Amino acid sequence: MTNFTFERAYLAAGIALLLAATLPRLFKDRAITAPMLMLGVGALGGLVIGRTGLQTVSPLADPTVIEHLAELCVIVALMGVGLAIDRPLAWRTWGSTWRLLLLTMPLCIAAVAVFGWWAAALTPAAAALLGAALAPTDPVLASDVQVEGPTPGGAGSDEEDDEVRFALTSEAGLNDALAFPFVYLAIFLATKGSVQSWLAGWFAWELLGKILIGVVVGGIVGNLLGRLLFRFPIKDARLADRGEPIVALAAVFAVYGLTELVGGYGFLAVFACAIAIRRIERDSGYHEQMHSLVEQLEHVFTLVVLLLLGAALTTGLLAALSWQGAALGVLLVFVFRPVAGWLSLQRCREMDGKERAVTAFFGVRGIGSIYYVSYGLTHTELGAEGEAIWAIVAFTIVLSVLVHGVSAGWVMKHLENEREGKRTDTAATAV
Repeated sequence: MTNFTFERAYLAAGIALLLAATLPRLFKDRAITAPMLMLGVGALGGLVIGRTGLQTVSPLADPTVIEHLAELCVIVALMGVGLAIDRPLAWRTWGSTWRLLLLTMPLCIAAVAVFGWWAAALTPAAAALLGAALAPTDPVLASDVQVEGPTPGGAGSDEEDDEVRFALTSEAGLNDALAFPFVYLAIFLATKGSVQSWLAGWFAWELLGKILIGVVVGGIVGNLLGRLLFRFPIKDARLADRGEPIVALAAVFAVYGLTELVGGYGFLAVFACAIAIRRIERDSGYHEQMHSLVEQLEHVFTLVVLLLLGAALTTGLLAALSWQGAALGVLLVFVFRPVAGWLSLQRCREMDGKERAVTAFFGVRGIGSIYYVSYGLTHTELGAEGEAIWAIVAFTIVLSVLVHGVSAGWVMKHLENEREGKRTDTAATAV
């Protein structure tokens, strides 16, 4: 790499850090969001620099680069999501989450895969990979409809009264990991021959075993770290008392690396670790310090990935997009996810009809989808179908960023005003 290239890299890093510090606050509750702006800046940069200058970071040329950038972004975001959730983990109180995970996500995977195979003429392996990649609600780009951060003790937090924000936050924290078995399903379809020879093993290990390992390792490590931070016998060595938020980042890398080494799903372990840390000493403000650090890092990584994606959009990433592929993206955003979510939440008593509709609609697609496509394509040989998958996923992410970004602010504000009005009416009736 030449000095000139290094200078460009330093300049880009400085601009990204500056934008990461200012854009999320500057565009908070605005119709124009920071992700939209980053995609636009990246697209403009792609036009200026050209395909040759961006070849080394193009997802089409080397998906490994974008894979690891997206991976880093997602695991940091998952730690932030886990720390932000105040509600203790329980089957009954997380009812909306389980419905979205166990019903909505499989329905979306199936709908995208079937449409991709039938209308977009993809092979079963490519269609399955597309379905798995586009199914998860993104923990990174869905921040506008998620809880804002941890509240000491959990009292008065957003999710205590806002089931929509809680459901979307907890769903995003879990379904990025739970889409992984279906990515492996696609990889096995492409590489392992007869389905009968590997289906039972896939079910036992990829679908059940790795999930169990992720939950157990993440929970144990999180519990140990939480006790170390808050209850270490030597008071002067308690990092929570010293206010060292960097521990959150250490936890991200340690638990992710350990879980991947023992064969589990690292994404799930990071989220489980954050939940376990959060449950210890809920009244401590240290959770807010860790969340703040993680959130800032997440913004930086997100901006880098979105800049690269935006540049790729204008340097050939959408060249393989057919009208069937574009139709699939539109159907996912406006039909598949909203309908699947609505059906799944019908028996959710914690939500009224309007809240169910909002929760079903805001299945934001983003960085997680980029990671899964990159991972899947580095483990298979799909050839031209890989370019078609990239084009469909990129188009769907851009559509989601635009549609959900423009509508998130005023929709959530409308729900909050309506909820406040109901509380006021109830108080007046009681008097």
